Amino acid sequence: MATKQEVIDFLKDFHCTKNHKMKSPKTGNVMSLMKEVRNMTFRKEEFQIVYHYYLCNDSNEQFTSTELDELNLQQLYNQYRDKHNLPFPEQVQETREMYGLPANKMSEILGFGVNSYRNYENDEVPVHANGKLILLASDPKKFKELVELSETLDEKLKQKLFVKIDHLIQTNLQNKFSLNLENYLLDGSQPDEFTGYKKPNLKKLTEMVVFFTERLEPWKTQMNKLLFYSDFHHFKNNCFSITGTRYRAIEMGPVPYNYDSLFEYLANKNEIKICTTEFPNGSIGEQFKPQTKRTFDNSLFCETELEVLETVSKKFKGLKPSDLIELSHTEIGWKENKEDKKIISYKYAFELIQL
Repeated sequence: MATKQEVIDFLKDFHCTKNHKMKSPKTGNVMSLMKEVRNMTFRKEEFQIVYHYYLCNDSNEQFTSTELDELNLQQLYNQYRDKHNLPFPEQVQETREMYGLPANKMSEILGFGVNSYRNYENDEVPVHANGKLILLASDPKKFKELVELSETLDEKLKQKLFVKIDHLIQTNLQNKFSLNLENYLLDGSQPDEFTGYKKPNLKKLTEMVVFFTERLEPWKTQMNKLLFYSDFHHFKNNCFSITGTRYRAIEMGPVPYNYDSLFEYLANKNEIKICTTEFPNGSIGEQFKPQTKRTFDNSLFCETELEVLETVSKKFKGLKPSDLIELSHTEIGWKENKEDKKIISYKYAFELIQL
């Protein structure tokens, strides 16, 4: 973890956020949305977060809203889960859905209280023992053992589950190469501050590429920035990225990890077309073009994610690749990591300048 002074230096220029407005209950005037580093405690442990609050410029008093309280608390929860290797809400839900079970049955099998599993899906942080059990249950072989040990589960449901679990075990063996390839393309699979506390999701990243290809037919340099701004802008507002993609800071700006291999893979899978153009100065450009009958699947995205995609598309529409490079070079996340081409932490999302 960075020292408090390092993070304070990183956030030294506080500024207002354009799309958040709240009037002072004291004066009725619009207040400024501010950010500062604070230490906050969760379960007797202290963490540094970027604390958001409104400042009444007339009385110098601080206020928060439900939205800001959630943003501040989510940072605490994310860091606590990451530190103790506890599952994130999305992982909790995916584990249950993998077996086709309702939340109360998952609670029963794992020995939780009747509503515990649903609460964990809805962002309650599991106690350590329960969190480890959920992670254990994500492995079909281990989950089969837990089902076998359940003394309260209906025998008929048990047998039905065994068929489902055995099928998953066999499917996982068959898909081992695909899983290894996905891990290579996205550089790992565990949620942390460099994935925006989301498990990297190749399906959603693919659909994001398809979305921007349909809307903008961007060049490769533009596509890299569109993906970066989408993931980081969503994190800025919700404390989670969209795709779990890691981004590196290179000379041309932020790019997805292994972006060349990733785009080549998508083109080979006929998700998009990449057309090469040679310019008079001898340089070569690669432009993304839609595949016939391949349309964007919005069912993989929630409302806030779709809103971000629309915002990014409209914000950067019509800009040249050189324009987007220049804009991305204003971002602190790129400036602080470009020298060694480091992976950019999503903590820098709170300091996005262009969105």
